[in-house]
Amino acid sequence: MSTRTQSSRTRRALTVAAAALAALLLWMLTGPVAGLHPSAETGGQTREVGAAAVAAASLLAGLAAWALLALLERVAGRPRRIWTFTALAVLALSLLGPLGSAADTSSLAVLAGMHLLVGAVLIPGLRLSAGPRRSQPADQEPFPLPPR
Repeated sequence: MSTRTQSSRTRRALTVAAAALAALLLWMLTGPVAGLHPSAETGGQTREVGAAAVAAASLLAGLAAWALLALLERVAGRPRRIWTFTALAVLALSLLGPLGSAADTSSLAVLAGMHLLVGAVLIPGLRLSAGPRRSQPADQEPFPLPPR
């Protein structure tokens, strides 16, 4: 394994962990400290969003983002650009969750804040770890057409 690969993996792992820790810190400051216990309505019931759900969702989002970036680095000519646009689109779509299921206004603010905070850590952190643009031989098209 090259030094570049090892440092990239380390940076990505630290970025994913930092995103989860940031979300947990926001949950702690708004929940146990400030008394705003974020809640979401699911299946007709209102449930408090706990630390385990925050950590699991943040880690899952980070690992999925990492996996997509690793895949794009293998198959795409511009992995960093494609990944960044995809990550921003997914972040925007993820905000529909709190908008549609937050139990009250304070929960909406806290949950949307968590989504934005995780995105604010993951997107620049993983983007900076992306490898250089994959070179394409001049005679090879990115998606060659079958012969006629």
